[in-house]
Amino acid sequence: MIVEEVRAEAKGKMGKSIEHLREEFGRVRTGRANPGLVEKLMVDYYGAEVPLQQLAGFSVPDARLLQITPYDQNAITAIEKALQESDLGINPSNDGKVIRLAFPQLTEERRKELVKVVKQRAEDARVAVRNIRRQARHDLEEFAKEGEISEDDLARAEKDLEKLTHEFVEEIDELLEHKEQELMEV
Repeated sequence: MIVEEVRAEAKGKMGKSIEHLREEFGRVRTGRANPGLVEKLMVDYYGAEVPLQQLAGFSVPDARLLQITPYDQNAITAIEKALQESDLGINPSNDGKVIRLAFPQLTEERRKELVKVVKQRAEDARVAVRNIRRQARHDLEEFAKEGEISEDDLARAEKDLEKLTHEFVEEIDELLEHKEQELMEV
């Protein structure tokens, strides 16, 4: 039935918004070494832009150290250059085989800035979810106008859509709360 298709499409798009938010949160530094901070970083590898995760392996020997081991030793300078030009604000060091990123302790001020950043990203995700709801509602209203679904079906579908939106917004709020705690943890 049309209503289920619209709901399934909206749910899928809302799920993608949540996944995108998780990825965004993974890129926000928490003072801990995390491969998610650099694995999507684009590296100029023989003239082609390639994600770092395709060029190197990652390990975290301790909480503040990220070790990057290139699969091809010739790529080490290109990887180092990409890391220096990134917005990480950390200088990489290499011994010819492995690149190390030492993450300094975050200051209180920097933690508060990062909390603002994650709050903004969470709000962007909420807006995206609400826009998906609005589009789905618009589609349903069009089907009702064309007589493909009844007014009762429309009312039920809108209630269901509202409930679905609320569930996704709650999940965004939970992710935000968790990330805030992680950032403020010393």
